[in-house]
Amino acid sequence: MADSVFDKVYNPDVLSCLANLSNDEVFTPPEIVNQMLDLLPQELFRNPDTKFLDPACKTGVFLREIAKRLIKGLEPQFPDLQQRIDHIFHKQLYGIAITELTSLLSRRGLYCSKYPNSEFSVSLFDTAEGNIRYKKISHTWKDGRCIYCGASQKEYDRDQELETHAYEFIHTLTPEEIFNMKFDVIISNPPYQFSTAGDDNGAQATPIYQKFVTQAIKLSSNYLIMITPSRWFTGGWGLDEFRNLMINCNHIKEIHDFQNSSDCFNGVEIKGGVSYFLYDKNYNGLCDFYSHDSNQIISKSRRYLHEKGCEVLIRYNELIDVYRKVTTAQNFKSFSKIVSGRSPFGFNTNHTGNDKKASKDDVQYFERKGLTYMPLKLINKGAEFIDKHKLFIAKASEDGKLPGKVIGNITEGLPGIICSGTYLMIGPFNNYAEMTNCKIYMQTKFFRALVAVNKISQNASYKVYEAVPLLDFSKPWTDEELYAKYNLSQEEIDFIESMIKPME
Repeated sequence: MADSVFDKVYNPDVLSCLANLSNDEVFTPPEIVNQMLDLLPQELFRNPDTKFLDPACKTGVFLREIAKRLIKGLEPQFPDLQQRIDHIFHKQLYGIAITELTSLLSRRGLYCSKYPNSEFSVSLFDTAEGNIRYKKISHTWKDGRCIYCGASQKEYDRDQELETHAYEFIHTLTPEEIFNMKFDVIISNPPYQFSTAGDDNGAQATPIYQKFVTQAIKLSSNYLIMITPSRWFTGGWGLDEFRNLMINCNHIKEIHDFQNSSDCFNGVEIKGGVSYFLYDKNYNGLCDFYSHDSNQIISKSRRYLHEKGCEVLIRYNELIDVYRKVTTAQNFKSFSKIVSGRSPFGFNTNHTGNDKKASKDDVQYFERKGLTYMPLKLINKGAEFIDKHKLFIAKASEDGKLPGKVIGNITEGLPGIICSGTYLMIGPFNNYAEMTNCKIYMQTKFFRALVAVNKISQNASYKVYEAVPLLDFSKPWTDEELYAKYNLSQEEIDFIESMIKPME
């Protein structure tokens, strides 16, 4: 009976279709789940004492695919199929759903019934939730934010009928008390972010996936596997502490990185791509870092995730030695030293100038729509640079995905011109020739390859230029001169030449 029921309800096409839905809480396709499970020691699926937890259940696909492996692996210990299924579902598989709806969906996917105490469940429980629980949790507000997850009180302090997205797993200091146990394996695709109240485009959305990772590290006794956005490699709002933890712990055994999120989640775009990793609490060593494209491994390196002098995880294996050669060169100074912070002249991105000059003291103002005019008296920052030669480059342009141009167009900021907060300022320079030579340098493939070390999304602060060397701009530079200056190998040159697109 149980054998035929279990076989009939398994339909990977259903969950593959669900995985195509575009939502911030992305559903995971079964094939990706199995790639993640392949990272684990497979003897775990032959051990009747191994306990698994998905702390962010959506469809139940992680627990379902684990169940399939356990049903096969535990056959010698439990020859009777029903006895085997009862043992697995009651004593080995646990989940915490993120909403009431996903709790029903997950139970349906695992137990073949949204109520596992019903006659339709392949394994009978005493309760209607089985081992997949959902508990409506309230945020704990302080100064307008939740003390656990950082959610905005303005956005998420809602009526009881509405979903608050207060996830149980991360709204506690003692996650081990949820099931009163520790787990051998925690595996999940957690929620990625909260939207920011009042921000229609979500540009400043608050990431949340890192809180699931750090909470799971506390709870898991052995292994942790999660698939998350890859933005934590180099940036992300509030992710500095998390990134520092991840690249310095040496417990991450494997990372599989996908620049194109659609390679994992068909039809879903996640800026900066996605990645999944295996964290092994008992491992301390080098990490196998795999880069994927179009469902193929295109490069692999075995390395420590932390590079000396680098605050980010370098995404491109081929650029690691280039980074080392450049940053360890004699008298290395970073180009970031001549790149401004945000709003170099004190104006935000939406501050517009006047189409016509109203006073002789007005200065030219470079903004998205072109050159306008700004009253001198309104400039309360960077006034010392008004009459200098400088360059302007957009804070948000191309992402760091290769192949690509990496950076946007560079605009000359001649004396008498300032810019809006849409741009960063580079310089100042002593004269027009130095400014022009710097612009030529920035357009080299060498320069932009080193920007790609730190740039993974469209947003680019001065920090994305930290791996780029600051050179003498009394002369122009060519790629050939730069390759020779830093002794790049032909393989490294070929990678840069093939992956960095020319700029007009």
